[in-house]
Amino acid sequence: MATTTFFIPSVNIMGTGCISEAVATIRRHGLRRLLIVTDAGLARSGMAARIQQQLADADIQSTVFDGAKPNPTVANVEAGLAALKAADCDAIVSLGGGSPHDCAKGIALCATNGGHISDYEGVDRSTRPQLPLIAINTTAGTASEMTRFCIITDEQRHVKMAIVDRNVTPLLSVNDPALMAGMPPSLTAATGMDALTHAVEAYVSTASTPITDACALKAVDLISRHLRSAVANGGNAEAREQMAYAQFLAGMAFNNASLGYVHAMAHQLGGVYDLPHGVCNAVLLPHVQAFNAATSADRLADVARAMGSSVSGGGQAGAEACLTAIRQLSADVGIPAGLSSLGVKAEDIPLLAANALKDACGLTNPRPASQQEIEALFRNAM
Repeated sequence: MATTTFFIPSVNIMGTGCISEAVATIRRHGLRRLLIVTDAGLARSGMAARIQQQLADADIQSTVFDGAKPNPTVANVEAGLAALKAADCDAIVSLGGGSPHDCAKGIALCATNGGHISDYEGVDRSTRPQLPLIAINTTAGTASEMTRFCIITDEQRHVKMAIVDRNVTPLLSVNDPALMAGMPPSLTAATGMDALTHAVEAYVSTASTPITDACALKAVDLISRHLRSAVANGGNAEAREQMAYAQFLAGMAFNNASLGYVHAMAHQLGGVYDLPHGVCNAVLLPHVQAFNAATSADRLADVARAMGSSVSGGGQAGAEACLTAIRQLSADVGIPAGLSSLGVKAEDIPLLAANALKDACGLTNPRPASQQEIEALFRNAM
């Protein structure tokens, strides 16, 4: 049996109203001066201020940094690091979805390891644990609150840097579905399809294990049954709670089985066009899995069954049922049909494909592809 390592934060608090327990846990860790890393929208909504007040009630000081942009950049990390040092903070709270979490990871890693965030591009490049990070999640998709992945856009190179490092795993993850109730339908759809992509890519991964398989298929099941309801009615507490569990399960799967060409390609779209990551994943997912079907048809048939399709066996028929189910779910939650509607230009495809191939070197797609094949996948998705 091959040796495997399963990465996950040591403590993960879940459930409606669990913020109070999270604050008590922070206090027990002896953390007293926190930088809250969030985005401008959550700061304007008052959510950051409410978290700040709950911390203050527990005698924990905090400063809000709301400079985490969608697709956080090197500049965002540097600005946050300056804010951290100015406030003399001993820990970080990330509040939001993948963007604040990734920005906070970059800040926390540089705070203890020094240097520039680009120094840590790749796998396990850091030498010291990051500053303690408590990740409070407000979306059901990226699972960045519990992973060892950190994606930062290098605005000079127009690429997304993938930092895969055990030292960026948060100390504590918090998933309170009550914080997700205000997500608009478009964000709910995009983050939900991001979670589905995580689960599918982890399930067909060459690094999958029985543990990641179980997490991935249960995530697919929950997303297929609850994402439509969460998009249609953001106040549906049951749908929100089940999606919170689904995205966490998908995170457990891909945090340990890694990802594939969907993410390698989506990262390039985010780096060049600053597009929403979950939307890019959703558009690309059926095209990449159609490519993978040559080697992973039986596994895709399992995904089809988890999505509720009537599939008796495996093979190409099972894979086709999977692709049909993915496309139907995407359409039902309002995902655009192709990349051209997102402003992607055909003349950029060779560059996008070349960078995606580089990005894919550390990933675990079940079927190797050439640059020409990745270019074809981009064109198919237009």
